[in-house]
Amino acid sequence: MTEPHPLLAPNLEHPLRPTEPQLQKVWDVAAGVPDPEIPVISIADLGILRAVRMESGIPVLTITPTYSGCPAMETITTDVKVALADAGWPEAVVELRLDEAWTTDWMTPVGRDALQEYGIAPPSEQTRRGAGPIPLTLSPPVACPRCRSLNTRKLSHFGSTSCKSLYSCNECHEPFDYFKVLR
Repeated sequence: MTEPHPLLAPNLEHPLRPTEPQLQKVWDVAAGVPDPEIPVISIADLGILRAVRMESGIPVLTITPTYSGCPAMETITTDVKVALADAGWPEAVVELRLDEAWTTDWMTPVGRDALQEYGIAPPSEQTRRGAGPIPLTLSPPVACPRCRSLNTRKLSHFGSTSCKSLYSCNECHEPFDYFKVLR
């Protein structure tokens, strides 16, 4: 199992964290599992962990990948099952749900801050557009996670993983990943 990064702390204020004490215990164990590709962000703060319920005394967790072909989902599923088994729930079930597509809106402020501190520019805040023709707009500038300059440029639509783009800062000259906005 991937060990939690030292910067990874439990987010007891997560909006999806259950209110029932037994479910909170299960959630907290699963929420302590870091994303294997970005070890400073939990699967809860990334928005992958969606729900916890009990069926006949067995925890059932729902996770949603950042995109349908995410290669990390097998590792995440295994890490969640190992963490829950270590905590006393060896029969826990992890369900993979694709029917509501993951969106960067599911990422918590704690998760966005963790990405920034780690050197990955978090997804920019963008407003949802209404129905109708798609207006031609420029993408908002991406701030460098190291020096905070907006004088950056996209080098490649694909970065270290498919959910990120590769950018470079024209001020500090450092390359960095930008977590793409997905909606």
